[in-house]
Amino acid sequence: MTDTTVFPTVELMLARASHREEMEKNRDSLSGSAFERVVIDGEPYVLKYLGYQIDWLARALGDRDCFARTMWQRGLLGQLPADIDHTIAAVADDPGTGRVALLLRDVGPHLVPPGNERIGQEQHRTFLDHMARMHAAFWEFPDGSGLLPPGNRYIALTPGTGMREAVTASADPVPRMLVARWAALAEAAPQLHDYAARIAHDPAPLVSVLERMPATLVHGDWKLGNLGSHPDGRTILLDWGWPGRAAPLVDLGWYLAVNCDRIPESKEDTIAAYRNSLERLGIHTEPWWHEQLGVALLGAFVQLGWSKTRDAAELEWWERQVTPVARKLLEA
Repeated sequence: MTDTTVFPTVELMLARASHREEMEKNRDSLSGSAFERVVIDGEPYVLKYLGYQIDWLARALGDRDCFARTMWQRGLLGQLPADIDHTIAAVADDPGTGRVALLLRDVGPHLVPPGNERIGQEQHRTFLDHMARMHAAFWEFPDGSGLLPPGNRYIALTPGTGMREAVTASADPVPRMLVARWAALAEAAPQLHDYAARIAHDPAPLVSVLERMPATLVHGDWKLGNLGSHPDGRTILLDWGWPGRAAPLVDLGWYLAVNCDRIPESKEDTIAAYRNSLERLGIHTEPWWHEQLGVALLGAFVQLGWSKTRDAAELEWWERQVTPVARKLLEA
C-alpha cells in the first residue's frame, strides 16, 4: 500500500483487526466525529470517522469531501518534515454512510493532557519550532485545491453556524454557545464585535491582504488538544480538519488565541520565538512580517474573539492588537 491509497471500505482496511470497540471522546475533541478503539496485529489504533453529515465542523467549514482524505491522497501528509507525526496509518471510504475513516496510531500517552495547566516552556518552544519547520517545508505552497478555501476559516465559528446547528440533533458544545458568546462580545467590545462580524460576513478584504503575502500549507488548528510530544522529540499533530494554503501567521494567530490559558510565556515572546525559528530556517521575514502579523491576528480574533469575553485582560490584549488593523482594513 502506498501513502496515497484509500481503501474502498472500512472492513477491507480493518481486515486484520482482532478487536474493535466504541471509544468515548475526550473533552478536547470538539468536532462531531465518532471514534473506535482497534487492535491490529497486536498494535493499538484509533479509528476516527469524518463526514459532512456527522460533523458540525465539517458543515461549518464546507468540507464535503474530507480535507484529511485529500491531504492523504495528494501525498501532502507524506511530505511533512520528519519532526511532525500526523499519526495516520490508513484511510478508507465508508460507502454505505458517505463517511471517511482514518486509522490513527494510538499515541494517547504522548498527547498534551487535558486541563488548564500551562505546558512546559521547552515543549511550547518545540511546538513553535516545528510549526515553523512545517511552514518552511511548504513555503510558497502553490495549490490549495481540494483543501479549505481561504475565506471559509473565518465564517465557521459564527452565530450563523450556531443557529444552523440548533435545528440538528447535534449536542456538540461549541455551536451551542456561539450565539450567546458573540452577543457577549457585542456587549463587552461593541466596535470590535462590529469589525469581527463584518469580516465574518465577508472575509474577502482580509483574505485579499493575506493573499498578496507569502503563503504556505497551514494545519489551521494547532490547539493543545491536537498536540503531543514523542519521547524522541517529534511533535504529534492530529486532526487535519482545517488545512489549506494560507499565510503562515494564520497558524500562529490561532495557536495564540486557542491556547491562551496554557502557554507558558507572553504572546509577544511566543511570536518572537516563532519568527526566530523561521529566520533560522532561511525565511527572511522583514519585508512582510508586521503587516501579515496584524492581519493574521485580526483573523484569529474573528475566529475566536467570542471566547475572550470572560477574561478582561485577554480581551484587552486582542482589542489593542487588532482594532487599528480592522479600522484600517474596513474604513480606509
